[in-house]
Amino acid sequence: MGGRGRKVRAGPLSQWNGLKRGHGVADGGGMETHSHIAARRLACRRLLGAAGGLFTALWAVVPGPWAVTAQVFFPRISGTADDSLEALFASENRVIRTRERLVAVTFNAAWNDAGLESVLGTLARRHTPATFFLTGDFADRYPAVVKRIAAAGHGLGNHSYSHPHFAHLTEAGARHEVRAADRALHAAGAGRALTPFFRFPYSETSTAQVREINKLGFADIEFTTDTNGWMGTEGGMTVDRAVQRALDALHPGAIMQMHVGAPEGRTEVIDAQALPRVLEAIHARGYRVIDLRSLLASAPSVPSGGQGTSGSRARP
Repeated sequence: MGGRGRKVRAGPLSQWNGLKRGHGVADGGGMETHSHIAARRLACRRLLGAAGGLFTALWAVVPGPWAVTAQVFFPRISGTADDSLEALFASENRVIRTRERLVAVTFNAAWNDAGLESVLGTLARRHTPATFFLTGDFADRYPAVVKRIAAAGHGLGNHSYSHPHFAHLTEAGARHEVRAADRALHAAGAGRALTPFFRFPYSETSTAQVREINKLGFADIEFTTDTNGWMGTEGGMTVDRAVQRALDALHPGAIMQMHVGAPEGRTEVIDAQALPRVLEAIHARGYRVIDLRSLLASAPSVPSGGQGTSGSRARP
């Protein structure tokens, strides 16, 4: 079920992904060796070198409410990508702290690719970056979609393989879900678009679960608000309500969650219909959408659009 392993060509992000993917231990458990950690950090430093003079603003990630200590993250050219990634550990990262009107747009995909054409078209027309969190099962079924998202310049994140409730899994089972999804995304052609970001199914997190995915080399990136468009009209949602949920939660540093696809038996994708209005409203309010890969001080040359957003009843 986990997809096939695939050797990734050299490059800053691909070097990171190759080291992250399988150089620790097999799905049975265990920790990375010191040599592997050193190699991973070397790859991160190389990845950082691609940043150049990218950053003109400083921001911080706000830890989840259960984090032991408050972590403040200021991307800086003098640091390392490894520092930037590890600054996101031990937290469920639901918001980016900033004084500027910056937000991030993300999409989850687990069902099907309904609405994808519309979403990618809207993002392209408005030169807006996004991060797509895909399940490994989705990547296995829709490898062409994985390649399309990557070719469009957007980031790809890990959303587990089969979208289970992690509270019901053993530690070994949780590791398998993360690694199997990673392998599937690689096999589908994610390439350099693949990030070291993970998002829990149903946004159900715990201190122990976040610690486990951190050990695998991933930072947990959750969300500030979900538009709840995934619920569909059967669940009482409309395009107007999805747009309003996004705008009600709009504030500097908000991370918006939307969805590509629709549950079995449905074809409408409310989030795809709502996206143009959401981005237009955010632009009108003076906000700018940033690429979440900027948090690693290593974002590729992708557009940082003039629009973006931020509700919350989590689904894939």
